[in-house]
Amino acid sequence: MARLADYFVVIGYDLDKRVEGEGQGCILQRFPEKDWEDSPFPQGIELFCQPSGWQVVPEQQPASFFVAVLTDINSDRHYCACFTFWECLDNPQKADGSRADEADEEADVVQPARVFAPKSLVLVSQLDYTEVFRNCLGLIYTVHVDDLSVPLETVIGNLLTCVIPLAGGSQTDESAVCSLDRVVPGVACLQRTITLGAGDRQVIQTPISDSLPVSGCSVAQLFRQLGIVNVLYLFCAALTEHKILFLSSSYQRLTDACRGLLAIMFPLKYSFTYVPILPGKLLEVLSTPTPFIIGVNSFFRSETQELLDVIIADLDGGTVTIPECVHISLLPEPLLQQTQTALSMVLDPELEVADQAFPPQSTQPSALKIQDKEIRAVFLWLFARLFQGYRWCLHIIRIHPEPVIRFHKAAFLGQRALMEDDFLMKVLDGMAFAAFVSERGPPYRTTDLFDDLVANQVERIRQEESCPHKVLNHVKELAEQLFKNENPYPAVAMHKVQRPSDSSLNPTQNQKPFPVLDEVSVQLFIDHAAAKLKTAPPVVKAEVKSMVPSGPPLGDTVDRNGCVMANSARRLEVVRNCISYIFENKMLEAKKLMPAVLRALKGRGARLCFTQELNQHVLQNRAVLDDQQFDYIVRMMNCTLQDCSHMDEHGVAAALLPLVTAFCRKLGAGITQFAYSCVQEHTVWTNMQFWEAMFYSDVQNHIRALYLETEDGEQHSISQQQQDGSGSRKDISALELASEQSRLWPTFGKEMQAELVQKEESTVFSQAIHYANRMSYLLLPLDTSKNRLLKSSGLGDVESVSNSYVTNSIAGSMAESYDTESGFEDAESSDVANSVVRFINRFVDKVCNESGVTNEHLKALHIMIPDIVQMHIETLDAVHRESKRLPPIQKPKLLRPTLLPGEELMMDGMRVHLVPDGRDEATGLMGGPALLPAEGAIFLTTYRLIFKGTPTDPLVGEQVVTRSFPIASLTKEKKISVTAIDQYVQEGLQLRSCTFQLIKIAFDEEVESDLVEVFRKHLHKLRYPQHVHGTFAFTVGQCGKLVVEHKTKDKNQSLKTLSRNLVKTAKRTIVRQNVSRKKYSPPTWENRSSLQSELDEDEISVSEEVDHSVLTLSSTIRSSDRQTMSNVVERACCRDYQRLGLGTLSNSLTRSKSEPFRISTVNRMYSICRSYPGLLIVPQTIPDSTIQRISRCYRQNRFPVVCWRNSRTKAVLLRSAGLHAKGVVGFFKSPNTPTAVPSQADSTSLEQEKYLQAIIGSMPSYSESSGRNTLSGFSSAHMSTSDSADKLRQPKIGMLMKQVMGVKEEVPGTFSRGGRWGSIRLTGSGALRLSAYNPDVGPRLAGFESPQPNGGPSEPLFLRQQKAFLYIIGDKSQLKGGKQDAFQQWEVVPIEVCDVRQVKNSFKKLIKACMPSSVTADGFLRCVEESEWMSLLHRVLQVSVLVVELLDTGSSAMVSLEDGWDVTTQVVSLVQLLSDPYYRTFDGFRLLVEKEWLSFGHRFSHRGAQTLASQSSGFTPVFLQFLDCVHQIHLQFPMEFEFSQYYLKFLAYHYVSNRFRTFLLDSDYERIELGVLFEEKGERKSPLVCKSVWDYIDRLNKKAPVFYNYMFSPEDEEVLRPYTFISNLKLWDFYTEETLSEAPSYDWELRGRQERAEEVADKPDTSAPVTQRRIVWPCYDNLSKVMPDAISKLLQDLQSLEAELGQTAERWKDTWDKIKMTQRTDAKPESKPSFSSSLLMASNLSHQRRSQGVCLQESAVGPSLNLGLDCEGGATSTPVPGRTSTSTLYSQFQSTESENRSFEGILYKRGSILKPWRPRWFVLDKTKHQLRYYNTRQDKECRGFIDLAEVEAVTSGSPMVTSPKITEKAYFDLKTTKRVFCFCAQDAASAQQWMDSIQSCLSDA
Repeated sequence: MARLADYFVVIGYDLDKRVEGEGQGCILQRFPEKDWEDSPFPQGIELFCQPSGWQVVPEQQPASFFVAVLTDINSDRHYCACFTFWECLDNPQKADGSRADEADEEADVVQPARVFAPKSLVLVSQLDYTEVFRNCLGLIYTVHVDDLSVPLETVIGNLLTCVIPLAGGSQTDESAVCSLDRVVPGVACLQRTITLGAGDRQVIQTPISDSLPVSGCSVAQLFRQLGIVNVLYLFCAALTEHKILFLSSSYQRLTDACRGLLAIMFPLKYSFTYVPILPGKLLEVLSTPTPFIIGVNSFFRSETQELLDVIIADLDGGTVTIPECVHISLLPEPLLQQTQTALSMVLDPELEVADQAFPPQSTQPSALKIQDKEIRAVFLWLFARLFQGYRWCLHIIRIHPEPVIRFHKAAFLGQRALMEDDFLMKVLDGMAFAAFVSERGPPYRTTDLFDDLVANQVERIRQEESCPHKVLNHVKELAEQLFKNENPYPAVAMHKVQRPSDSSLNPTQNQKPFPVLDEVSVQLFIDHAAAKLKTAPPVVKAEVKSMVPSGPPLGDTVDRNGCVMANSARRLEVVRNCISYIFENKMLEAKKLMPAVLRALKGRGARLCFTQELNQHVLQNRAVLDDQQFDYIVRMMNCTLQDCSHMDEHGVAAALLPLVTAFCRKLGAGITQFAYSCVQEHTVWTNMQFWEAMFYSDVQNHIRALYLETEDGEQHSISQQQQDGSGSRKDISALELASEQSRLWPTFGKEMQAELVQKEESTVFSQAIHYANRMSYLLLPLDTSKNRLLKSSGLGDVESVSNSYVTNSIAGSMAESYDTESGFEDAESSDVANSVVRFINRFVDKVCNESGVTNEHLKALHIMIPDIVQMHIETLDAVHRESKRLPPIQKPKLLRPTLLPGEELMMDGMRVHLVPDGRDEATGLMGGPALLPAEGAIFLTTYRLIFKGTPTDPLVGEQVVTRSFPIASLTKEKKISVTAIDQYVQEGLQLRSCTFQLIKIAFDEEVESDLVEVFRKHLHKLRYPQHVHGTFAFTVGQCGKLVVEHKTKDKNQSLKTLSRNLVKTAKRTIVRQNVSRKKYSPPTWENRSSLQSELDEDEISVSEEVDHSVLTLSSTIRSSDRQTMSNVVERACCRDYQRLGLGTLSNSLTRSKSEPFRISTVNRMYSICRSYPGLLIVPQTIPDSTIQRISRCYRQNRFPVVCWRNSRTKAVLLRSAGLHAKGVVGFFKSPNTPTAVPSQADSTSLEQEKYLQAIIGSMPSYSESSGRNTLSGFSSAHMSTSDSADKLRQPKIGMLMKQVMGVKEEVPGTFSRGGRWGSIRLTGSGALRLSAYNPDVGPRLAGFESPQPNGGPSEPLFLRQQKAFLYIIGDKSQLKGGKQDAFQQWEVVPIEVCDVRQVKNSFKKLIKACMPSSVTADGFLRCVEESEWMSLLHRVLQVSVLVVELLDTGSSAMVSLEDGWDVTTQVVSLVQLLSDPYYRTFDGFRLLVEKEWLSFGHRFSHRGAQTLASQSSGFTPVFLQFLDCVHQIHLQFPMEFEFSQYYLKFLAYHYVSNRFRTFLLDSDYERIELGVLFEEKGERKSPLVCKSVWDYIDRLNKKAPVFYNYMFSPEDEEVLRPYTFISNLKLWDFYTEETLSEAPSYDWELRGRQERAEEVADKPDTSAPVTQRRIVWPCYDNLSKVMPDAISKLLQDLQSLEAELGQTAERWKDTWDKIKMTQRTDAKPESKPSFSSSLLMASNLSHQRRSQGVCLQESAVGPSLNLGLDCEGGATSTPVPGRTSTSTLYSQFQSTESENRSFEGILYKRGSILKPWRPRWFVLDKTKHQLRYYNTRQDKECRGFIDLAEVEAVTSGSPMVTSPKITEKAYFDLKTTKRVFCFCAQDAASAQQWMDSIQSCLSDA
């Protein structure tokens, strides 16, 4: 029973304590005046009556009511119901005469004579009955204002003496209690009717269960005000202990909102600051650091704005504001979603049917009171799901005298698979949950709705959770129970409470003030009631206690969800088998299974299975193993523990704890090493919470055993209890046992009780000693002399620990690892023993205090612990001594890499693991062996970074795995941390190379961190040398110097002289460097004043007159420089210019004036343009002085020069950089514009026009047309081909132009293959977007032609009048605003070029796609597509094809893009390659690269970031992009190239490898300056070092046909027009292929050395049977080596046979040429096509047929000669009809054993006169009726034959003088119609055989 009201208080306005208008309240009267013992009077109540402050107001306010909540020091809540009304009083300010002097300040304010002051009637109670309090206080006010006849004292006296039951109530008669009636006899326990004696009547319904909160409508109201999401935020914030502040202008709403929030938190109780209404004077409380739920009037909103960590909920505005610094953890999914759905269905049932055509009639939400309970039911359902199975994670550690219960958080989270869930972690760590455990943990107590829900309805909840309607039905059932709890009898509601009359509510006359009450009469009421209560019988609260049901265990629920069973039965079987092999001593079997077991142990199921299996091998707590068994078991234990978190949520460490003290091995006499000394390096052992949970779990087991023992009267040992199941009460859980004991406790006698308490206490004490021992085992390191800091909050606050998992007896290295990882600084904490003692002491203090161990026992423990630790240290010392004597673990031997000549090791190999990356091929996931991970070493040499090792998988342990790449190709290096299979490796590196290699390594435990740093520094130095002299190409063979001094003596004097002259010239001529805003800009030369005289000083005369410009080179350069200049002349460009007929350097007398172009020496000193070659082709008519002026208009002074001429149309190809901005304006200014004075810019633009006009004038088409714009000089025969397919295929230039310029056009559907050139619009940042068509630019070209409706080609293009003579391919951005003159002969094609940045970014993405560092969700093809690499290739090829078409139709083209050294170079190189077959040969391609890329200054060093200076610019693969384009063309035209795909890959690899000097530096000028351009000829002293890649290729090509394309069969003057659609492009296999057996195969010396090493290694195995079978692994073997194509194979066989026979080997090229010749001669008599077309039918090949030709690539598949159409090397494989058979090719490869060889053998044949007898291999062929002979048996080529038709007789012969000395009978003669052949066989018998065979052959005929 409880009092309805504890105190009644009257509080009024205190006139005396008023300060500047701010009043205070004071207590006028309170009843009773004396405090109740059980409920002291709350202090400061007057503040809460007027939370906004005590103010007087000029007008009367309506009466108000609200309930404030105060919390006392014992955390009990007091509900203060405040009823406030306003009384009239004289204005204190008018009355106060002393303030007259301040009147002047307030003169403007008219002060009213009377004001109204507040007065509050306050009722203080421990019960929360808001409505009852409202009615009672309202009644008192009514009695006062309406002057009712009832004395106020009686009403208040009755109120203070009301007693009601808390819940359920008692059956006592209430006659003793004044004014209480029983209404219905049967409802006595649930409701009371009270009356205060003023004719009123109220029914109080007490809740059925007092543990369930009473909410009224407050929850529903809260959701209406804030909405579902906002309330859920507040709910989660409250549970995770955040600060919450409610704002509202209504005090009662603040109270209701706070009450509602607490109600939905049930069954958790809020235990922090809870103030629903906070007075304004106490606002500083909001700055408290602790969590709170507080309500404040909106009046104080501005003062809450500064709160940075408070969540503010505005009830009036419906908003919740969460500050940025606050992170609220939300409910885990799918719970959050399901809760939101359920709440939505409760609050807004119409939502679901809102879209229905015929919505049901009754979808109204429930009444507010019902809705309130439905919402609460949703949260109850939510908590039942969150906490399901929580009782299975309770540890009962004491039953008597009071139950002590602890919650095993880690096990709960682990079984729920919610370890990572932030919300649940915070809730379980919170105070509310701790209170929940202590309140609901005890197993024997009264239960409520939540207990029932968790115990009995979990199954139902789980089945229904996915069906919202079933959830709603369940929610409604729960809501009904909640409603019934609050309103047990809703029908019985007989309220009768008088309200004040309307007149008294709106009084016109002055009310009388509230009277002073008679305290004595009120006290009499209270005393009288108290006396009655004393005489009444005592109230016994009949509590119905029972055992709390636990519900279904957690394990089952999760298993059914299928979250846990990740391990398949097969894996568990592997673990079991491995363990049984170990214990059966089958070590080889165990070793094979080990990698699979270590992989399996990643899964929880396998780890638990492992602990169970090990348990079976423990006998009497001990299992002695031998060394190898011990190593394996420890290794598996470490692997099992490695993936355990520090919390051990799955109980794996807990299961292993008894095992690590059981498994041991004998080290020596009486010395045993236990497994715990090798598994200490895991964080779980240093986690205090883990030890506590383990301790409590063990104590619970022992307590349970204690009571089972006493009840059964049988002595079961604990181990039997746990394992046998033989106890009769085995299935009783500890909680059930505790419940039973709690029930029986009152029935025990005092002695019995004391005995039980003592037994429990000693059980806990003995376990504490046991755990002190266990902890010392796992915390003390094997070598205690070394310092070690354990990682935990317990043993040391610094988180640092050695990560090397010692898996067996290497105590030495273990000690070292401790040493290096020591984190101790000061001497005090450096003692390991002390820190362990402190840790154990803290543990013991905590668990013993919680378990109620007596102080005496605790002291004894503290004395014991240091002794335990000391004793253990002594034991360990002996173990450590002995373990040092054991042999160390055998690690794989480090394999030394094969090095190139001149390559040297920079660092010794460091032991590492090569870890798998995102490529699946080597890991065995795609089938095949698991080559990775591999164990070996990383080597750093002067040239390469090499990993060499063996796979960790023993099944492929014999293989050698190698990965390497040149250091110069390293693009990214980053540190990573890697977890290997069986140990945690400290650190790793990921190294990515632009040769498409990725090395991801993890350093072994023996490699120290500082060594790794040294390695990285060396690597960085080698990758970015200070100067180009530091690169491998220069340092090769120089004893490992990292950087060579630059001042080396020049061997060639003329180079030195030239270099000096260059500097001198530069100093004189330079006036100002024009530096653009790019990162790097070679100096440009401008504004030369008296250039002539300056050049004269240098003894170089250059005449500006055209007539004298034909001076020979020898007359224009000083004699000392002639050697160098002759080298310049020999340079590739000049050879090519002469081949193309573009000019000669012969004597002026022999030069023809009619030649349109000349070789100019204007740049011979590199003074005009440093990045151009010394000799340039310019129009004959342009003097050098003009060139100097023109060059200033172009970026980097790279003015237009001719680089190629079409031999048929005489159109020329020019290259230049883009124009400078000023040059653009002048160049495109209309010539008709009148200018008064010609400016310098105008004159320059005129000279530019003159220059272009000179180029146009050089074209025969222009001169023949006498200036007219027609090309009639060309016959159409040049343009047409006999093959109609080609006509269709040739793109229309206009169409092509529109694509390149990005013009949209309607193409008729009938236009044959027109779509092939359709514009591909690229999107995305990296794409090359084409400009929109500008009508002023390229009008003639864009309207070039319209296809005819029948789809045939339109009329010949060159007969069109509007065709321009010169097209300038320019950068769109440079050509804005230019006007084109209609009469000019040139036209500009604006395109948007790809920026270098785009290429760089695209390449980065391509590398990541081809070599992902980890497995990505996006597929490989998606990543390649996103890199946009293919789009860039498409763009370059498309522009190149356009230029090819222009040149082929007779128009010249000038490529003038960016700085003229990137895209320009790509385009002009591709144009020449496509147009001129010469460039598709070895010599031609070399010449093309030397001319266009090296001489014309592509910046190889800068783009390749080869030195420290260019490091920041990053790697940009412009040249690689060009090679990829060539590869695409090669795929489409496999018969047009002399070189193979391997040749391109070789160049792609070595142009970044820095092995050769060819691709170093940025221009010829720089190469000459450093003296490297012409050194190859003079410096051939070192045969080891090849400085030029071309020389190396030549040498290699002579030895073996690696670079040769056997399909090379070119058509004369064929112009290639490849398809450029992205769909036609293939990803180059250079980017994806890998050979782990030997690393990249581009350094051929390594191959030879490796093969020799392999031969040596293979020799001992002679006894083993030899098999012809060979297994080929795609990512391991080099396919071209293991499975060579047929022709290579035959050439190899031929070589090996020649070697066997001791003959001098013939060069492969000679052999091949012979075969081709034989093929031709054999084919002619049979009227077959020539060899070049024997592979293909037609002589005039169309593109389709060419691209489908036979291709024998260097890596073709299959050992046979596959000449079918299916082997076409990447082009489309549609067969071509009408192809002839390929038997002609087979004829020279026919087997020597074929069926038409009737008889064969060696015969000596007499030569012609004076020639000796020679042995020949003779073959008798019955089919062809021939006797053929060959030089040798292996010879494929027949040397001659005797036609048997001409044989007349076969007779015995006789020897001659010169004949072999063989018996006479071995001779025989063959007489033909023409002559007699004399033969000699080996002996007489074979001679007889031969004669018989020939005779039978003759007779058969």
